[in-house]
Parts: sequence; C-alpha cells; structure tokens
Amino acid sequence: MARKKQVGRRVEGWKTKSWYKVYTPDNLGKVYIGDTIANDAENVVGRVMQTTLGEITNDYSRQNVKMRFRIASVAGDSAYTEFLGHELTRDYLRSMVKRRTSRIDCTIPVTTKDGKKVSLTVTCYTLTRANLSQTHAIRGAILEKVRTLGTEGDFNGLINGIVTGEISKEVFKSVKEIFPVRRVEIIKSKVGLVKTA
Repeated sequence: MARKKQVGRRVEGWKTKSWYKVYTPDNLGKVYIGDTIANDAENVVGRVMQTTLGEITNDYSRQNVKMRFRIASVAGDSAYTEFLGHELTRDYLRSMVKRRTSRIDCTIPVTTKDGKKVSLTVTCYTLTRANLSQTHAIRGAILEKVRTLGTEGDFNGLINGIVTGEISKEVFKSVKEIFPVRRVEIIKSKVGLVKTA
C-alpha cells in the first residue's frame, strides 16, 4: 500500500514539471538544440547544454566540434543560451598528428572590445619537424595574431570567427611566412566569467 502511494506521488511530481525548448544564441542562428525539464523556469537558468557544431549547422563534417552553452534566460517554454566554449574531439586531434612533424600548442587569453574574457587554445601542425628556435617563432606569431584578432572585434565576431574557421585561416597565413605549416586549429575556447556592474 505504501509503495503505491509513493509511486503516485512520483508521477504527480512529473506532471507538475514543464518542458523547455533550448536554443543557441542569436549569433549562432537561434537553432533548437534540445529540451530540458523543470518545475520552475528559474531552475532552468544556469543549466549547461552540449551539442556539436554539425548539429547546429546541419554540416555533419563538423561533428568533431563540441559546443557548450549555458541557459541565460527563459521566455514561455523557450530557453535561450549563451556560448560557454568549444572543444575538438580527441579522435579528430589524434588523426591530425603525423610522423616527423611538430605540433605546437598555445593557450591565449583575450579580452574582446565588449569586455568578454575568452581563453583560446590554438594548435599548429607543421609539415616538417621544427627546431626549438622555429617553435618559439611560430608560437610568437600565433600569440600576436590571435591577440590582435581577439581584441579588435566584439565577442560575437570572435565566436563567428572560431565557428567559420576564419581566425584559423588568418593565423595560418601569418605562420606560413615563418615555417611550412599544414594546419592551424583553435582546438578549445572557454569563456571566462565577466563581472557586471
């Protein structure tokens, strides 16, 4: 008898909850990425959702890009998110490594024109093995170019540059003048918490 009552209460609890449709930010097209359930809209704010860039853009060659979003606001049964960061899958990164070449990583903190702090991890894959001085020169070129691109534009511009690959292309152009490179990738981004007045 007690068990039946308990099950009844559990079912009643689910009935009082509502489903919310979750969407990407405006600059990523307000694309529907899934649902979340809660008994109050306030409990939805702050939840983190993960999807792939392939699912957002309907380009399944971009399934290797994992995207993270945090729900920032709720209107009716819709929940709207803000970009938290991205990361390339480990399988994809492993596939990029070739013998007798160098992989050069840089983690670069940038602050956009509108005050958003973003940490970017950029990786450069060379065509041949680079020595120590060449590695330093490549890293220096990456740092300079990414900082320039990151601070010249606003946050939305930076995210679009990451998603479209435009920033990687610009960095590639700078680095190839120093040393033969095969590819430059922004393998990870993470948005820092910015204090608001």
